[in-house]
Amino acid sequence: MSYLDYQATTPLAPEALAAMLPWLERQHANPHSPHREGRAARAAVEVARGQVARLLPDGGRVAFTSGATEALNWAIQGTQGPIVTLTTEHAAVLDTVAAEARKGRPVTILPVGADGRVDLDEAARAIRPGTGLVAAMLVNNEIGVIQPIAELAALAHAAGARFLCDAVQGYGRVPIPDSCDLVAVSAHKIHGPKGIGALWVRDGVPLAPLLHGGGQEAPGRSGTLSPALCAGFGAAAKLAVERHDEDAAHVARLAQAALATFGSDWRVNGSTEHRYRGNLNLRRAGLDVARLMSDLRDIAFSAGSACASGSGRPSHVLRAIGLSDAEARSSIRIGFGRTTSEEELLNAITRIDAAARAQKVAA
Repeated sequence: MSYLDYQATTPLAPEALAAMLPWLERQHANPHSPHREGRAARAAVEVARGQVARLLPDGGRVAFTSGATEALNWAIQGTQGPIVTLTTEHAAVLDTVAAEARKGRPVTILPVGADGRVDLDEAARAIRPGTGLVAAMLVNNEIGVIQPIAELAALAHAAGARFLCDAVQGYGRVPIPDSCDLVAVSAHKIHGPKGIGALWVRDGVPLAPLLHGGGQEAPGRSGTLSPALCAGFGAAAKLAVERHDEDAAHVARLAQAALATFGSDWRVNGSTEHRYRGNLNLRRAGLDVARLMSDLRDIAFSAGSACASGSGRPSHVLRAIGLSDAEARSSIRIGFGRTTSEEELLNAITRIDAAARAQKVAA
């Protein structure tokens, strides 16, 4: 199997697995217990917290969650006032914002251009004094486009609002601006385990709890933490710091080779300048993606975001950048990274391109 679906999840790093195993095999204490074994578990959690924090701004605290979906729900539901967000956000943001709107909270959803980026002048008109929260994704999970986060955060602060950054796809890869107030991240996007994420909360930012109970995590997240998951997340974050330059150079080389191999019959969806290079969302006129995936079952790639696959509906992100339903349905997403070899990637792309051409010949 050639795995080219890094935006859905990444392979677990051996270092993350090694950090988790002791807490799965023989060290089973509750990190919130006061006895010696509990304190040892708590110490492991705090080491992991510090490792995760190295990739985040200074002046805040990392609160572990069950994943980025919980972190985003907490950040949105835990704040007050009108919300401004973007039409290309992840469902964890858009559906939560919609739920808040049904409760009576004013919501503004900004469009994006054909390149997938928000117009800052339009954003400035929407982010008015009295706005409570502005939420935007650093790197889009479907098309890899990078939003002007620092500029959006500045507009939010000028209006007296808090700024929430969904940094799931950018964490460890793209710098997170220091001006964010809330940042959601996930372990399994950086070669860590599934089932754990975090919400970074700037010091002094008030946040109502999402889950009520023991309040084990400041500033108010309840639930018993898993030392194993925390340790795996921390090890993955530590590795992301250590390998940052090497990983970035590797992804840049792969992206350049991939685009050259796809050729002129394929069009990149979204900005070619402001994007994370490890995400290639492309379309080919007349392509039957379902048939393509059936013909190439030993290549793992996506017909859209993993969260929306199987719905039968065209991607809301591709529609937001102006693609027709037919164009959206003829688009694929190729995701690659640290463990992808150039040979593996180019062989897979060559086969994808050949299968797509065969469809046209058959038609």
